[in-house]
This record gives sequence, C-alpha cells and structure tokens, in this order.
Amino acid sequence: MTELVVILSTGKGTWTEVAKLIASEDWNKIFIITNQFGNETFNKKPNMKFIVINPNDTLINLIDNIKQGLDGKISGTEVALNMVSGTGKEHMAALSALLKLGVGIRLVSYIDDSIKEL
Repeated sequence: MTELVVILSTGKGTWTEVAKLIASEDWNKIFIITNQFGNETFNKKPNMKFIVINPNDTLINLIDNIKQGLDGKISGTEVALNMVSGTGKEHMAALSALLKLGVGIRLVSYIDDSIKEL
C-alpha cells in the first residue's frame, strides 16, 4: 500500500476523519503534519512519523520544515494526501514541500465509510 500524508490541525470534526482514514488502509508509512498539541495528543502507531510545525511560522519556514521532515523518508513516487484538517497556509506548505520533493500526489478523503480518491 502507498504512503499517507495528512495534516492534523484545526477544524471541527477533522481529527475523526483523519483517524478513520488512517484506520481504513494498511498504509506503509503515515506522515502526520501537526502542531505540538497534535503531537502530544493524537494516538501514535509504529508506522507514523510526526512532523511538528509551528502554524504561526512563516510560509517559507513551514515549507522547509515539512520538506525536511519528509525528505528521504518517502519510499515511493506517489503519496496519498489528505488536507481536511488545517489551514490554507498549512495546506500550501504541505503541497509545496511535496512538489519540491518531486512526488506525485493523490488526494484522498474518508467519505461514506470508505476511502475516496478526489
């Protein structure tokens, strides 16, 4: 199975969708882009790597931090990406970092009790 990149930040009810998405597949690796609260609170599993960001940081610094957290750790040429949680700034940083790493992006969400590619 592919690798999953998710943003776990703000948004009412978004943590539930992220948790269901994670549980719905046998992901090789799961990269969670989150803040300090998410890092301390979200239920960790062995195949998860947390990339802790400061959402108040500049966009350039967010991109660099996410890119550094993912660089050399993605084994395939494509990742599944979920951005249901978080802010536009966090979404832009994640997209930019992934594109700079040269990986393909497949947008996924958990809808009607299953994963849907968007």
